[in-house]
Amino acid sequence: MDVWLAKFNDIFMAQILDIGGAKFSIASITLLLGLLVLAFFLSKLISEIIRRAFLARFRINRGLQEAITVFIKYLLITLSCTIILQTAGINLSSLAVVAGVIGIGIGFGLQNLSSNFISGVVLLFEQTLKVGDYIEIGELKGVIEKISIRSTILRTDDDLFVIVPNQRLIEHNTVNWSYRGHTCRIHIPITVATDTDLLVLTEALLTVARHEPHVLQNPSSEVRFQKFNRDSLEFELLAWINDPDANETIRSSLNFRIAYEFKERGIKVPLPTHEIAFRDHEMIPSVVEAFPFPNQNLASEINAASSSAITTNPSDSNTKNLRDLLRKISYFERCTDVELFALIARGYRKHFDICEVICQENEPSEEFYIILSGVVEIFSERNNQVIATLREGEFFGEISLLMGTPRTATVRALTSDTVLFVVERQQLQKLLSEYK
Repeated sequence: MDVWLAKFNDIFMAQILDIGGAKFSIASITLLLGLLVLAFFLSKLISEIIRRAFLARFRINRGLQEAITVFIKYLLITLSCTIILQTAGINLSSLAVVAGVIGIGIGFGLQNLSSNFISGVVLLFEQTLKVGDYIEIGELKGVIEKISIRSTILRTDDDLFVIVPNQRLIEHNTVNWSYRGHTCRIHIPITVATDTDLLVLTEALLTVARHEPHVLQNPSSEVRFQKFNRDSLEFELLAWINDPDANETIRSSLNFRIAYEFKERGIKVPLPTHEIAFRDHEMIPSVVEAFPFPNQNLASEINAASSSAITTNPSDSNTKNLRDLLRKISYFERCTDVELFALIARGYRKHFDICEVICQENEPSEEFYIILSGVVEIFSERNNQVIATLREGEFFGEISLLMGTPRTATVRALTSDTVLFVVERQQLQKLLSEYK
């Protein structure tokens, strides 16, 4: 037994390799590799401790924390490996030429790996893409969970983790929705029939954006006319949000609200149609008889549905059309549709119940009001008296708004369904600048 142990000891202690002027046995090589692996894990552990114990306390953003952590980890790995190799007696300067030659060979064989490595270093130091950013690259969208030297881990909206090579992020156009803040604008395409009332459509879309809690009111939303089609008109609703990660959810919510508003206002979405031209009119009866109608009363049902749609279109009702309500006011009765469009795009309709306070005395002045229907009372709380009673077609709040002074009185509704047209300060300034 002792003989076998002696032989194994001789095998493990026999010098089999000469590196950088130092001779190594199997035992020393095993020890050296163990120390290098231990140095790697200790470097990773120390960098994580620094991130959690120190960097988190300084309220540094998540992306910068990850970049510093990765830099510290690889710095510690490099230093510890250098110290271990020099302690083992390896002359690193003598290995420089050999390492250079080997590096050239590896570079040709592993071009993609080296490109990803360099791209990872660029991403970590440039900080154009950081951990926690919501990005879009091609068809892929998601939040960056980790940036390593070779690849970046992306968590998609479906909570799937995708490993993206760093080279792809550098070479392709990458949209960073979170770069320099979290505010971005989303585009909601809308297609409507050619006979749609454009003012009713504009009010409907802006109402949707105003009622969506995730859409910012400043900057304000916009409606843009994109183009004419043969059987339809294309528009876009532009809305600002401050949560790019939830942009798909916000789009879905806006589309639901748009569908509801279209149904309430009788706005029609065009359906695909096909035209058939007959050169010989005598062929029409035979074609109709040969066509497999599932319901013989289909034509009558279509006529009934079309007549019903015409009679229930809210654009014919003066009580629900903002354009007609504004035209009742003497200041706007001679305005063209284009001029009213500019006004509707800058304001919105708001309902108040009886005794509901519209604005409070001494509050900052942020809105200008036009009475579309109902009656309001202007009341001085300081003097405890009624100053005036305003009715349909009159307006208030413009003096305090333009002069930047607080409200001088409290205004409250006197009727159960008081409707006001509200224009906020920023929108009023834009409106006045457009019509100087």
